[in-house]
Amino acid sequence: MKPRVATAWLGGCSGCHMSFLDLDERLIELAEKIDLVYSPIADVKEFPENVDVTLVEGAVANSENEEMAHIIRKNSRIVIAFGDCATTGNVTAMRNSFPLAEVQNRSYIDLADKNPRIPDEYVTIAQLLKTAKPLHEIIKVDVWLHGCPPTADQIWFAISELLQGKIPVLPPAYLRYG
Repeated sequence: MKPRVATAWLGGCSGCHMSFLDLDERLIELAEKIDLVYSPIADVKEFPENVDVTLVEGAVANSENEEMAHIIRKNSRIVIAFGDCATTGNVTAMRNSFPLAEVQNRSYIDLADKNPRIPDEYVTIAQLLKTAKPLHEIIKVDVWLHGCPPTADQIWFAISELLQGKIPVLPPAYLRYG
């Protein structure tokens, strides 16, 4: 039986998933070795149970991200903080130096094209957390994959190690930020 692998996108730019797609022809080789059971590139709506490895892109920036992080941890044997936003908060956490009310005012009032107002009911959008946080501040993380975004070679190295039953020990060249 092939390992069940998932990727998830929290508060980030999707650059890590773009690097994942940069695996190019290695994606064909990877498809033969894994079952991709959840991913924004697979358009699966609910996170499944019994996932072997999940790569999580992005910081935890809102209530939906926080809930998803807990669902991922509960259903995944190994969780990888995928890229610098998941690892440190990175660009997503740049808003942390401003009061939340100021961030919301700028986003929902100052930059609004129509109907400027700060949401008071969070039906269609998730409520922002006071600060954006790296993934490990919300759930246990097993592996950190640095980079903004990690390169396709870094991703391939980490996945290859996991497929061999090893927890990846990243070479110093891969331990970079940005």
